[in-house]
Amino acid sequence: MIRVEIVHRSPIFTVGLMQVLSDAGIKVLRAAPAPGQEPCWLADALLLDPGAVPSESRPAFIASAAQSTAILILSDKPMSEDDTYLRLGASAVIGRSHSPGRLVRVVQAVAAGSVATSTETDPPEPVIGRVEAESSPPDVGLSPREKQVLRQIAHGLTHGQVATRLGISPHTVDTYVKRIRTKLGVGNKAELTRAALLGQATE
Repeated sequence: MIRVEIVHRSPIFTVGLMQVLSDAGIKVLRAAPAPGQEPCWLADALLLDPGAVPSESRPAFIASAAQSTAILILSDKPMSEDDTYLRLGASAVIGRSHSPGRLVRVVQAVAAGSVATSTETDPPEPVIGRVEAESSPPDVGLSPREKQVLRQIAHGLTHGQVATRLGISPHTVDTYVKRIRTKLGVGNKAELTRAALLGQATE
């Protein structure tokens, strides 16, 4: 069984990520919004949100952690930053808005120390050291604006943060979220995030 540690700023995103990994038979040993003093020594891989580490200490942390465990960077930054993470010792970089299936394949590859390739339904391409393009939320009759809101919620933003980012009022965000929950048939934010992640698996 593959065992991983997750360090991610967003508890909501982490809950969805843990569910996806658990469904794939991958055990999450520890999950935290910030790194401890050192990675869990039992983990086969560390799934790291770079933003969870202060920028001034990030290079040193990644370089040090890479000496004891494989690191998969969950990035939302431009591809130009990939090489920096890889030079520091990270095993792979992947966009956070990937499909669950692709994430699982990359985790398996990183844990095994080999390059993962896509399944027969995806173009055959290596994923180690590549940032995956952002996918769209599941299409179950959601409007373009509802998809935008769902994507932001899935990334762990609060309703107020979503409102600021999209230039709309918090009340409007609340209305969109109610509509999305009704269309997707989910209740809380964790279920909403999981629905967004799982909905990308077939895209």
